[in-house]
Amino acid sequence: MASKEAESIVGLYREWSDKLTLSGDMELPELRELFDHWGDLSSEPEGVEFQETVLAGVDCVWAIPKGADKSRVVICCHGGGFMVGSPKSHNKMYGHVAKAVGCSALVLDYTRAPENPHPGIVEQAVAVYGQLLEQGFKPEHIATTGDSAGGNLCTSMILYARHKGLPVPACTAPLSPWYDMESKGASMQTNADNDALVGGDMLEGMIGAFLGENGSKQDPFANPLYGDLAGFPATLIQVGEYEVLLDDSTRFYENGKAAGVDIELQVFDEMQHVFQFMAGNAPEADDAVAKIAAFMRPRLGLA
Repeated sequence: MASKEAESIVGLYREWSDKLTLSGDMELPELRELFDHWGDLSSEPEGVEFQETVLAGVDCVWAIPKGADKSRVVICCHGGGFMVGSPKSHNKMYGHVAKAVGCSALVLDYTRAPENPHPGIVEQAVAVYGQLLEQGFKPEHIATTGDSAGGNLCTSMILYARHKGLPVPACTAPLSPWYDMESKGASMQTNADNDALVGGDMLEGMIGAFLGENGSKQDPFANPLYGDLAGFPATLIQVGEYEVLLDDSTRFYENGKAAGVDIELQVFDEMQHVFQFMAGNAPEADDAVAKIAAFMRPRLGLA
């Protein structure tokens, strides 16, 4: 049974749903401002310093825990349907991840859709990854993570990096990943009444903005369910039981297993979309962050 603390994310999502219904077609700047309050669910991670930087022309934020191993890095891709979300909404959650793993995290502030349709976002992410390699970070000392659309990006950037001839990182941990641009998952219907935020109408608008006029819903760099996963790095997927996107995770997991990937799927009972936002405030989120760290630390060579 979900904890009382975990009810906070349901309350926030229902509040947003009410606002979106009452406001009709909310303008994009207002929508982005609304979703920046995702970060209100997270507690402030103690002992973590945030520093703005620019890598490969992309704005980023370093989350540096006290005593962190700075030879390792977790690249963090924020969610929000590729249209909303930002370091402002996600810094605290990824600060908790960085602190648990024991190394620095780099939160990407990529240029969002519709201003930057596919493949622009994945190209920016891979450019940052390439810059880190040029700066001397070893691929086996780099991990990626991301939530929702960022879960897609932390996956697709590995596929695209390999396509560009770059070595793959040590591991990746997609959180509530949104992979399917065709919305074929059965959970889109079976969890429609359980998911307090995500729905088909919302996704369709974001798909159009992300792919643009000429994008394909079956492009493996936009929809990793079509990706070639042979040689893909170790992967941990976390998803909530109540998500309409649950089947995105289960199908990618099955694809990974079939391709011989070292892959694990963790489904959290009664949890909502990106419940990890409640890090520091709900036991389910703290448990998830601890499991991310337990997965990443040995693969990054951290004791």
